[in-house]
Formats: sequence, C-alpha cells, structure tokens
Amino acid sequence: MTLAKPRLYDLDFVDWVSHTTRLLREGRFDKVDLAHLIEEVEDLGNRHRDAIDSQLTRLLMHLLKWQYQAERQSPSWESSIRESRKQITRLLRKYPSLKPYFEAQIEECYQDAVEDASDETGLPSATFPSDCPYGADQILSRDFLPSLIDLVDLP
Repeated sequence: MTLAKPRLYDLDFVDWVSHTTRLLREGRFDKVDLAHLIEEVEDLGNRHRDAIDSQLTRLLMHLLKWQYQAERQSPSWESSIRESRKQITRLLRKYPSLKPYFEAQIEECYQDAVEDASDETGLPSATFPSDCPYGADQILSRDFLPSLIDLVDLP
C-alpha cells in the first residue's frame, strides 16, 4: 500500500497561496489546485459573515447590559457599543451584499447575546425579551442607547 504524497496545501498553506497566485498570474490554470481554491474563496465570504455575527452578538449583549443594568453603565460598555457599530458599518459599507445577511441574523445573534448578557450580569435569561427589541436602524444608530423606559408601552 502506498501512501498519498502530502500536498502543498496540507504542508504549508502560505506557500500554497503563493504558488497558486503565481500559477493564476501565469495563466497556468490546469495546474491550479482547484478544489482547495474554491474552498478558500468560499471561506472568504464566510469570514465576513462570521465577523458580522461576532460583532452583532457583542453589540446586542452590551445594549442589553446597558438597558438592564443602568446602574453599572460604564464608558467601556459605551466604547464597546461604539466599536461594534463601527465594525459592522464598515463591513456593510465595504460589502453591501451583507446587509440582508445582517438583518436576517439579528434574531439568531440576539439569542446568543441574551445568553452572554445573562452570564455576565447574573440576571436570568427570562429577564430579557424573548425577541430582539431593537430594530436594525437602532442597532446601528450612533445615537441609540436603550433604557428601561423603552420597554414600557406609553399611551
């Protein structure tokens, strides 16, 4: 039984990228490791989606903490909120096709944010609304910081 020779992709990814780039520039497409190239190109899009998910979850968690622990509000929470908004806005500006993805992920990321906020605050998960109380525009608005009064339906 002969063992398969390890491929460059498995041995040294950075070298594989350099090699693949050189082959593409030279037009030697028949020599390109197409299966791995396709996998890596697909992964590029997923990285941006993962970044949206991560920043959105972090942002929603800090909005919940801001709203439900007003007595513990701090400049670091506000800074985290501002930074997450910047990161998401930057991604949406660079990749406008991510906007529908961002909007579709709000509820899923909110559920993770509730769990994280519960862990960090010690408040039971049931303390927080079951559905995200913030709209996409509020989530990204530089001027929006929620308060408990926002939860009360005023006549």
